[in-house]
Amino acid sequence: MEWASWSDFWAMGGYGFYVWGSFGATAAALLIEIILLRRGDADTRRRLRRMQQWENQ
Repeated sequence: MEWASWSDFWAMGGYGFYVWGSFGATAAALLIEIILLRRGDADTRRRLRRMQQWENQ
């Protein structure tokens, strides 16, 4: 597909809202997933440290 200008590219033949909206939704979902995974990893490490300290007492 060829576009005559950048505005044609962003419009995507009238489907730009759906195309860029789906890209945005996917990027947001991936970002949220990364944040939740990091938070879960930190919680798991914290729990393991507490368990290790409890066992050493």
